[in-house]
Amino acid sequence: MRLNELKDNPGSRKLRVRIGRGIGSGVGKTGGRGGKGQTARSGVRIGGFEGGQMPLHRRLPKRGFNKRNRKEWNEVSPARLQAAVEAGRLDAAAPVDVAALVNAGVVRRPLDGVRLLGGGELKAALKLTVNHATPSAREAVEKAGGSVALIEKKVLAADEEKRAKTARKKAALAKPKAAKSEE
Repeated sequence: MRLNELKDNPGSRKLRVRIGRGIGSGVGKTGGRGGKGQTARSGVRIGGFEGGQMPLHRRLPKRGFNKRNRKEWNEVSPARLQAAVEAGRLDAAAPVDVAALVNAGVVRRPLDGVRLLGGGELKAALKLTVNHATPSAREAVEKAGGSVALIEKKVLAADEEKRAKTARKKAALAKPKAAKSEE
């Protein structure tokens, strides 16, 4: 076999349908869009419209809640950290943060931070800097002679002021109700 004789399996590559190329093609004239009407034009906006019937997405019951700006965390266990140290990918003497975990291949990408979850045993004394750590995971790290430093959540002064203002409003609204109940 030579390079110029290489072929793909028959039927594995399929050409796309070229619409609007004459009546003999089977998809000429209207180009598979039917005749006239809203859906024959560009910019159709009837994704959930079912001709006046209550649409499916409104008929089905709603379940749960999806937070809009949800954070995605890298979840790491002490067992995975130990495996990386034993494989020589993670240096036990150096501080371990998100960048070190990405370089070691323990996590794929930084995302919004690292959560240290319990599970497994750690023998190496690591100095970890993470966003969150469960009590069992923190215990496992400290038992091995390491330490866990949590990254402080950034709170802007304006946000803190706003939170205090709403708390004062709530307290002011609660006072008259408390006074009425005493009478």
